[in-house]
Amino acid sequence: MLLKINLENILFLDIETVPEHENYTALSQEMQDLWDTKSKYQRKDEFTPEEFYSNAGIWAEFGKIICISVGYFDSKSGKRRFRVTSFYGDENSLLHSFSNLLETYFNQPYHLLCAHNGKEFDFPFIARRMIINRIPLPNKLNLFGKKPWEIPHLDTLELWKFGDYKNYTSLKLLTQILGIPSPKDDIDGSKVRDTYYLEKDIDRIITYCEKDTISVAQILLRLRNEPLLEKEEILHI
Repeated sequence: MLLKINLENILFLDIETVPEHENYTALSQEMQDLWDTKSKYQRKDEFTPEEFYSNAGIWAEFGKIICISVGYFDSKSGKRRFRVTSFYGDENSLLHSFSNLLETYFNQPYHLLCAHNGKEFDFPFIARRMIINRIPLPNKLNLFGKKPWEIPHLDTLELWKFGDYKNYTSLKLLTQILGIPSPKDDIDGSKVRDTYYLEKDIDRIITYCEKDTISVAQILLRLRNEPLLEKEEILHI
């Protein structure tokens, strides 16, 4: 079934998120109380809610998106190309731009979104942040009333599981065992918050996010037993 999908109908993506505020003290008292409750099962006893706030970016209620990188295959020139671009900066603006991309260019029933662990993280995180920002959900993210086989999402983590729901395989591990150049040659997810708030280096985050997006496409190619993308086939727009 995977081999029947036209690669040019897939939009590959990855997102980077951080706590919505740089510091815990920027939260209202009510939000601090809610954060304390939300995080109490994840943080260990030796961490206070304030100390654990650096992890708030993994929850859409307490985090925000700072970058969405997307990539797609294009063979109009007669050669295989993978085009990559990113939306970044103000969250409301980047979400509007991403929504416009979906509604304008990836709005047909045969179009699919693809991410690694996207069904558990990227897709619902984007949808929740759009609702919080009062942005209408594009059709590709509005799953209400859709049957499982009507949901236009591919997840390379789910594809790798082959039905084994106990298994979690990180993007870094999967690229390593499949012989794909690792995207984790600079920062990793644990460093995004400091890179954004302390170093204020959004360009470094964009590069990291785009590398992950390319890796997702490479994994899908390996699952289809097709040649990996060569460096000259990847175009950064």
